[in-house]
Amino acid sequence: MSTPQQETKMWFGVSMVLIGIVIGFAGSKMTGTPIGKLPTAAPTAAQPTPPAPAEDPVPAFADIEAITSADHIRGNADAEITILEYSDLECPFCARVHPTMVQLLKDYGDKVNWVYRHYPLSFHPTAQKAAEAAECAAELGGNDKFWALVDMIYEKGSDLAQLGTYAKDIGLNQTAFQKCVDSGKYATKTAEMMQSGTKAGIQGTPGNLIINNKTKKVAVVSGAQPLANFKTAIDGLLE
Repeated sequence: MSTPQQETKMWFGVSMVLIGIVIGFAGSKMTGTPIGKLPTAAPTAAQPTPPAPAEDPVPAFADIEAITSADHIRGNADAEITILEYSDLECPFCARVHPTMVQLLKDYGDKVNWVYRHYPLSFHPTAQKAAEAAECAAELGGNDKFWALVDMIYEKGSDLAQLGTYAKDIGLNQTAFQKCVDSGKYATKTAEMMQSGTKAGIQGTPGNLIINNKTKKVAVVSGAQPLANFKTAIDGLLE
């Protein structure tokens, strides 16, 4: 049996519940959100359809330094296609791709030539002097001796203590060769080659730019990629 005090407390509790319901209903009317429902997100505008890629994926490089008779060219000087390689004589990936380049010249004959420019990376301790040594070989024996020394370095390594022996083996005067290397006279030339590579977009070695000398279109084949990848780039540029 309840007492008057208990009944008073009960009716007080019921009254508070009713007041809470009324306040909640009024709040939902003010905000415009019905009780028990979440607001619906506003519809977003349709995104525009991205344009289709250009049909010709081969970029034109405006910052490639022109190839001249001062460059080291292997193959037909008047070839339609030039493989311009920026390379490091201590780089193992450059050594790996070197036979691929030789094979490309055999496969394409007079249609393709190969131009070599130095890009000696700072973390390869022998690369800079090896590059200068190749320039000394060119000074003492011409373009053929340049390529002969480059071939030998990639085959046997860039140990600076062996460069004089390499020079002798390819028919150069070893004393004159060593004097040239020790002078550092080609440090500036190799640095300029590296700067031209950076300007053309080279970021590592071997950096290969395949150039159509007529249309001036260029394909980029970065790194020591398989022979088939180079052929795909070359065939895409041949007229």
